[in-house]
Amino acid sequence: MTVTADDLDAAISHAAAALGPAADRDWSVQAGTLEWSCRQTAEHIGDCLMSYAGQIVVRPTGRYVRFMADADEEASPAEVLEFAEAGGRILVATVRTASPHVRAYHPSGMADPEGFAAMGCVEALLHGQDIAQGLGLPFEPPRDVCARVLARLFPQATADAGAVDPWRALLWSTGRIELPGLARLREWRWHGAPLSD
Repeated sequence: MTVTADDLDAAISHAAAALGPAADRDWSVQAGTLEWSCRQTAEHIGDCLMSYAGQIVVRPTGRYVRFMADADEEASPAEVLEFAEAGGRILVATVRTASPHVRAYHPSGMADPEGFAAMGCVEALLHGQDIAQGLGLPFEPPRDVCARVLARLFPQATADAGAVDPWRALLWSTGRIELPGLARLREWRWHGAPLSD
């Protein structure tokens, strides 16, 4: 199973659509169980996904490209969500145009565009869910995207979690929940480098 720019586009679209109806609410509330507010979490999504795009474009081998992106201090919740979506769309465009042979630094291994797309899906979906929890919104991402992301970043999860719903398996793989017979993970790490490396 391959994670594509289309999967990332679907993950970002889902998060934006799920969170958009709460753009008139107070985003200074805590995002799920995180220490960040909903606003800070949305900013993190935008910054992280733009950072991944920068990695693919510049291709550093031992560090992140040295920049940070923030939403304007006066930005409304709708504008902060727009910032997060912009970061995601920049990564989508970068993944679409990059050679699959490109490799760039990530602490979890020298990642290819597919790896960065999969990591971008996790950032958009998991932190999208954090924001949704903080705002009291439902969040049910596309299961086919979750299944492909699991196969790419958490290949052991299929064996460990068995036939569990892919979204719940992704939540478990990132230490968010426990599953029947599987304790909540206290430490976890995804596989950023291509599985063949």
